[in-house]
Amino acid sequence: MNIRLVTAADEATLHGLSEVLIDCVTGGASVSFMAQLSHDKARAFWSEAIAGAARGERLLLIAADGTGAILGTVQVVFAPYENQPHRADLAKMLVHRAARRRGVGAALLAQAEILARQAGRTLLVLDTASGDAERLYARMGWQRCGVIPGYALLPHGGLCDTTLFYRALR
Repeated sequence: MNIRLVTAADEATLHGLSEVLIDCVTGGASVSFMAQLSHDKARAFWSEAIAGAARGERLLLIAADGTGAILGTVQVVFAPYENQPHRADLAKMLVHRAARRRGVGAALLAQAEILARQAGRTLLVLDTASGDAERLYARMGWQRCGVIPGYALLPHGGLCDTTLFYRALR
């Protein structure tokens, strides 16, 4: 598995990221999109995320297999506020369902933490609506803060809770 930063868009990367996002949403992940996510909408999302990485607003990491197929992704979104130069949000941690339970999420998370620290961030925060993700974050040393009920809609309808986590980087 190869993990790399993305700061420029090419067709293969946009397609692979879109496939991962669509797969996760189809599988029920509450990651800002509703069911029947189109390739055009997914591509537009990733185009903007990559543009944000190029502007230095975020880090966008992808994990790919030996053939270059994208297995997963995560973003470290830098807090845009003057009084929070030390903080970032971990966002859109996505692993294709066919690649789960193979260490992809843990590898992405570990690399995101290293790069956030190198970028001068000492605090990361995230929210998740996934029990599997909660177990990964706890295993990787993240601290659970609590649950917000009815936080967002699931892709196929119905409200879901979200669990907040943070990690102080040393």
